[in-house]
Amino acid sequence: MLSISVDSHFVHKMWQDNELSKMVEGGVPFPMVSDSGGKIGAVYGVYNEDAGVEMRGRFIIDPDGVIQAIETLTPPVGRNVSELIRQIKAFQHVRATNGDEATPSGWLPGKPTLKPGPDLVGHVWEVWKVDEAF
Repeated sequence: MLSISVDSHFVHKMWQDNELSKMVEGGVPFPMVSDSGGKIGAVYGVYNEDAGVEMRGRFIIDPDGVIQAIETLTPPVGRNVSELIRQIKAFQHVRATNGDEATPSGWLPGKPTLKPGPDLVGHVWEVWKVDEAF
């Protein structure tokens, strides 16, 4: 897991020391990378060259380097770390089952999964109730 922004490593240190460490005990436990000039952000389509800033983009990339999920938010809307972790666990579960199981909306480890296939089409409601997701 990486955090990447156009901010310098000095700004990242100040953010970690003065903000993040007060929100998360010990601060964020993963590297914060500086993308000075927005080269990485441009590749992922989140860099605004005119403003010199990046939108808040989140990319879940599997061990094979394939992007499995993308979320882009404008600065006024916060991100949900719990949802990110849930999605990572769901992708890991699907990968561990070689795609023989799918995780429905709101799935959590230990909850029922779906068995993908033609017989499931039009019958998801029979095996996955909305109240199970909440």
